[in-house]
Amino acid sequence: MQSIKRMTAILAVLALVIALAACAGGKKANVDSTPKASESAPKASGEASPSAGGVDTSKFVKISYVILGDKPSNGQFEATMKEVNKIMKEKINAELEWKWVEWADWQTKYNLLLASGEPVDLITIGTDWLDTWANAQRGAFLNLDDLLPKYAPFTWESVPQENWAQSKYNGKIVLIPEDAYTQWVNHGFFYRGDWAKEAGITEPIKDWDGMEKYMQYVKDNKKIVPWDATGGTSTFGGWTQSYTPNLELPMSTGYLPVFAAKSYDERYTAVSPVFEDTFLDFAKKMKSWGDKGFWREDVLNYKGDTRTLLKGGLTGVDQHHTQTFSGLRVDMDREQPGSELQMYPFSRTSGNLMELSITHGGTSIGAHSKNPERALMAYDLIRNDEKVYRLINYGIEGVQYEIKDGKRVRPASYDPKKHEFYSDFWGGRNDKLEIPSDTTWDQIGTIYAEYDKIKKPYPYGQFVFDKTPVEAEITAISQVTGEMGPAITYGKAGDPVKAVEDFRNKLKAAGYEKVLAELQRQLDAYKKQIEG
Repeated sequence: MQSIKRMTAILAVLALVIALAACAGGKKANVDSTPKASESAPKASGEASPSAGGVDTSKFVKISYVILGDKPSNGQFEATMKEVNKIMKEKINAELEWKWVEWADWQTKYNLLLASGEPVDLITIGTDWLDTWANAQRGAFLNLDDLLPKYAPFTWESVPQENWAQSKYNGKIVLIPEDAYTQWVNHGFFYRGDWAKEAGITEPIKDWDGMEKYMQYVKDNKKIVPWDATGGTSTFGGWTQSYTPNLELPMSTGYLPVFAAKSYDERYTAVSPVFEDTFLDFAKKMKSWGDKGFWREDVLNYKGDTRTLLKGGLTGVDQHHTQTFSGLRVDMDREQPGSELQMYPFSRTSGNLMELSITHGGTSIGAHSKNPERALMAYDLIRNDEKVYRLINYGIEGVQYEIKDGKRVRPASYDPKKHEFYSDFWGGRNDKLEIPSDTTWDQIGTIYAEYDKIKKPYPYGQFVFDKTPVEAEITAISQVTGEMGPAITYGKAGDPVKAVEDFRNKLKAAGYEKVLAELQRQLDAYKKQIEG
């Protein structure tokens, strides 16, 4: 009987389609109560102690941490983890093991891992891109209320109670939010400032028509594909942000968002930009851009690396979020001197920008973890211990980085192929332990200041969409967006009017109206919860 239930769960997950990580805004750190590094972990004793802070650690255990990303292959990660585990052994008598969920088909792999019943310890979560609430609904995560104060005391004390409130499912804490780290991951287009000036564009681009003028210049004068994109990601969410007051909701409909909230003032009213002129206007614009040759004819099957091409001077546009831009600008200054890479954030057109949810990143404990207590102790060290934090996030000092004038810089002997290091740790970064880097654009604050003028607080921190009543319909809708969305997004669906009409009809047949009604019912209940 148990095997039948498990197979049913796995099949259900296989049907699930999760949107790519299209993020709507920025997150302001809440770090006032974060302990200082010197206070952040038990003192080293020189050898494994039978207890740490009154906790029995006499038995050596291995702790897994599920991370999203492609495993590094140059040996530097293993060398760094060896140093990390010296500290783990000394302080909590444990060894930490990264378990990589690689990007190829990551949505399915991640959810299958949770559905399989495998004893996962720590696992990266994200309520707006990793289907965290749906997995919590399926019982994938452990209740942490009683465990956190004892086994992760420094984290417990540093996270404000209002943030713990946003980390609960059915009244129980099921995740640790990455709330002590400032980041902006709102999306937009990246373009070359030098080429924009050549095109007569002397002010920052503020809308999609400005991007069109730029790309037409690149097409006519640089003899390269203006935006050598791949068909894997839709920009419809960006279009909606640019030209409507709609807000992104923490629910997924696959390749592109079918549902949204009407506006910040009417944030509890469910709408669908797909059934407004918004989507038809987008489809027409994308058909026009495709016809103009702004991307490859075979864009839907193309598997190239747009960012590498941009850095090589072989394309003129990329699309991602502000954190990416802050590092890419430095890369472009080095590899394409004088390129003056710029960003057009989608929010610039409309002023429609929410801060990022504090649960965009974070960590949970798997429901079947065999060592949840020690896992939380390991997490407490990663998030709060300066030595462990620097190793996990930066690598080994003297190999991956040096500190000069308060900034991380590459050592003279640094060879990217030999020494590159990353851990893809997005589950508990901490501003108080961050070291500024020379790989981050030193003028990124100008963009942050632009955002600070228009940002609005994230309103859905405690909204958990329960898709149980409409799970079959959500799955069917996601299948429709996956089948038809790419062709519409890249102007390969023929007449856009006919394509949009067919798309809408298929969404209706999949159960769109039922989902909209259920979403509205739950938003009404959430409004009463918040305002009551």
